[in-house]
Amino acid sequence: MQLLLALLALAYVAPSTEDSHWCYTIQTKDPRSNCLGPEKWPGSCKGSQQSPINIVTARTKVNPRLTPFNLVGYDQKKQWPIKNNQHTVEMTLGEGMCIIGGDLPAQYEAVQLHLHWSDGKDNGSEHSIDGRHFAMEMHIVHKKMSSSDNEQDSKDKFAVLAFMIEVGDKVHKGFQPLVEALSSISKPHSTSTVRESSVQDMLPPSDKMSNYFRYHGSLTTPNCDETVIWTVYKQPIKIHKDQFLEFSKSLYYDEDQKLNMKDNVRPVQPLGNRQVFSSRAPGQLLSVPLPTLLVPTLTCLVANFLR
Repeated sequence: MQLLLALLALAYVAPSTEDSHWCYTIQTKDPRSNCLGPEKWPGSCKGSQQSPINIVTARTKVNPRLTPFNLVGYDQKKQWPIKNNQHTVEMTLGEGMCIIGGDLPAQYEAVQLHLHWSDGKDNGSEHSIDGRHFAMEMHIVHKKMSSSDNEQDSKDKFAVLAFMIEVGDKVHKGFQPLVEALSSISKPHSTSTVRESSVQDMLPPSDKMSNYFRYHGSLTTPNCDETVIWTVYKQPIKIHKDQFLEFSKSLYYDEDQKLNMKDNVRPVQPLGNRQVFSSRAPGQLLSVPLPTLLVPTLTCLVANFLR
């Protein structure tokens, strides 16, 4: 009898897998869920250099070293693997894609692309600019290319390019391949591929890519490691309303497909004593001499073949 009571007590206090799983605020409101909302996220999520933030443009400081990036391999067309990772749609990158310049301390290889959104036009981005949120926000995550084993605790381990997305009246052809694939990954952990396309076609025109903000922060999901160099672009991307709504219509947080995936955004975090920098005026040309770029560009491309 005592053994039975002990087993019942253990069963009562033992946390379920879902109890320890992090989620967004909208998921905590689901009566079927016991996951941990943003205010209870573990790891470094209570740190002093967290992301996202509200960028106050009048308080930014111009950094002349913030030149336009050289985006290597962004124009390659291929069928990209995608998955519903229970928090967002994630597109796997890599294979010769990297960024150079922009006052980064090293070359950074593209790892994955994902997005944050709502079903409203002004509350789906994680970052805000002068208090304004956008319909969506796209993050292209890059990892520092280094052969050193001492990079695990580096404060600049990742470089993330963040793009605000607005709702417009024209179909964005570069986004359409991804939009078309969303219905094939409705359930969490499902996978598919995007038809042949390039990441470059999803971005603003190259002449609009010289204006951006820069600050040091964290990943916006647990464990919220403060190891990110953030580049937040000023020029928003515009997609059609139907393209925008497809994300919250096609994707679900749960296997039963009862909770649409939306509002997958972390609340804005305090800036603290950090300084946000801005790049120079639009039209600035890439100041790095061509020979200087050739070596790291080739290094990025060769790294793919040596895997």
